[in-house]
Amino acid sequence: MEAILDRQPWGMLEPHLARVGTDVAVAMARLRAYAKLLLEWNRGYSNLISRNDEDRIVERHLAESLEPAHWLKDGDHKRWLDLGSGGGLPAVPLIVAGVGESWTLVESRRNKTLFLRKVIGELGIQSVSVELGRLEMLDTPEDAARLGRFDGFTSRATMKLVPTLALAARWVVAGGASYLWKGSRLQEEVEQDKSWERSWRPDGGLGLRSGPTVVARFIRTDE
Repeated sequence: MEAILDRQPWGMLEPHLARVGTDVAVAMARLRAYAKLLLEWNRGYSNLISRNDEDRIVERHLAESLEPAHWLKDGDHKRWLDLGSGGGLPAVPLIVAGVGESWTLVESRRNKTLFLRKVIGELGIQSVSVELGRLEMLDTPEDAARLGRFDGFTSRATMKLVPTLALAARWVVAGGASYLWKGSRLQEEVEQDKSWERSWRPDGGLGLRSGPTVVARFIRTDE
């Protein structure tokens, strides 16, 4: 694992961490520990990322998660919800970078929630909860009390834009924001079904240098 990690371009993460004002040395150590756990779990327990991506975990996954960190932090959102957290991307790198004050990670597969809890424990991350389930199925009385209480929402490579924003609309407060990591079909999804406009207005996008991925921001409107 160390050999795989040693040959990757870790230095490309430092400008993103410095830009958000975090302690770069501490954050880099945590990110490397996280990447090592991710590789170990990926080979021994559960498929968290493609095997083809193991040699470019820094460029393909960590940098892609961190590059928009300054944009998320500038919004001054405190309470975050991440949909389909999987192996912790983009949430874990963003948390390490100091985005937000508390996070709720929602993941529907038990083996991945076990991994996320292991990461949180081993990295000593505070104010993060991991929930097993599908976001649309979280409908207990306790869940109902949290609807409309989150300031920020993230989702990377999960569902299409319209169903993602429909879910987010239930959980994000008016004036809050959703940040969606989307591929080359973003504009097609935006134009294909305009129902998302009932609850959201677009607020720009940030293209990532690692490829065609764009992080699109939407602001929750007061219906």
